[in-house]
Amino acid sequence: MRIPILKLYNCLLVSIQWELDDQTALQFQEDLLQKIHETSVSGVVIDLTSIDFIDSFIAKVLGDVIDMSNLMGAKVVITGIQPAVAITLIELGIGLNNVLTAIDLEKGLEKLQQELGE
Repeated sequence: MRIPILKLYNCLLVSIQWELDDQTALQFQEDLLQKIHETSVSGVVIDLTSIDFIDSFIAKVLGDVIDMSNLMGAKVVITGIQPAVAITLIELGIGLNNVLTAIDLEKGLEKLQQELGE
């Protein structure tokens, strides 16, 4: 299954609604980067509210997606990080230090708009 990527004004919205397997994560990475290239958006909001846990490979792919999006000029906000996901990311050394985060999708969109000066 492919993860839906929606365009809203000058950003992309992604809400991951199920636990990711390796193939889906890699397909998501490719799809998101292609969509950033096609639309020239300035920001991306990735909502992880439905994700209860991640493994090391998915954590690495998520970190890579964020870094690659930033390289392409799109700021990323991650929303809805569950406690177990936060623990896993830190334990794996994926600190997401330069990534904006928010408690939910609404706050994430607000934070992205502020960051982009809109």
